[in-house]
Amino acid sequence: MTNVPPTPSSLRGAVDLSSLVDRAQRPQSAAPTAGAAAGAGSPAPAGAGQADSAVSVPSLVIDVTDQGFQDVVQLSTVVPVIVDIWAEWCGPCKQLSPVLERLTEEYAGRIVLTKVDADTNPQLVQAFQAQSIPTVAAVIGGRPLGLFVGALPEAEVRDVFEQVLQAAEQNGVAGRVQVDGADGLPDGAEQGEPEPEPLPPHHQAAYDAIERGDYAAAIAEYRTAILQDPHDQMAVAGLAQVSLLDRLSGRTADEIRAAAGADQRDVAAQLAVADLDVSGGHVEDAFGRLLDLVPTVFGADREALRVRLVEYFELIGSDDLRVVAARRRLANALY
Repeated sequence: MTNVPPTPSSLRGAVDLSSLVDRAQRPQSAAPTAGAAAGAGSPAPAGAGQADSAVSVPSLVIDVTDQGFQDVVQLSTVVPVIVDIWAEWCGPCKQLSPVLERLTEEYAGRIVLTKVDADTNPQLVQAFQAQSIPTVAAVIGGRPLGLFVGALPEAEVRDVFEQVLQAAEQNGVAGRVQVDGADGLPDGAEQGEPEPEPLPPHHQAAYDAIERGDYAAAIAEYRTAILQDPHDQMAVAGLAQVSLLDRLSGRTADEIRAAAGADQRDVAAQLAVADLDVSGGHVEDAFGRLLDLVPTVFGADREALRVRLVEYFELIGSDDLRVVAARRRLANALY
């Protein structure tokens, strides 16, 4: 899988989440959820969403974890559930997530959006085969479908939502949920959600370029922003993210991993597979791979490893404990 998103008209086949669902244990002290409202124990039968009694949810946008995914399976027998696999350090995720949330609110209970933090939910990342993020999938009647990878324009995301609704209706999932205490209106529907603040010009130009798949133009825009303000940490992180996307563009995961496995001392191959790991949320794997290699090489190869690790540090954030540990280990290896 590459970071270039496939056309939204082609939904990938379902993946098997049954083993993950079987292992998931619902927290004992959790508040009642949509899944519990639909019926605890086994999922409701297909078509349950057409029942007269409305299912209540705390919000149309819900954070889920490896342990709480059983509730998503149950809820998906009432309405289709969109799954947004993201990470705090992921630039395109920050652009895509507001689009997903806004469209979910517009559908007023016909769709629920669930958000999965890739850094803290490895079982769901693996179950949805999320080799890069953002990855967006759906669950319909307990069956997952892959949708797309990467940030898409809002119009294309809307088309995907329409296809999901059509597929759900064909499978007897055509219900509607109600937000607790909102009289059937989604959160914020009465008072209106505040408009997000506009991005700085070069950031917006970079985002527009990413949407077009023009990573070189996005890199140029972020570099210009950094020249104008060297302390622009959003631009620094954005540059690191789009540079990673550019390096992975046009390559498959199998190709990258095969090259890395063929020669453990091939620095270029190990850098590429580290990119793949970071894009999929496997940050510690990427750090470990490159840090193990640093003491074994010298000159240009060692400098390439150092530069790439520093880029990852900027991407993930200096306060992240994994970054703190990796930075300390890199310093020890270099000095």
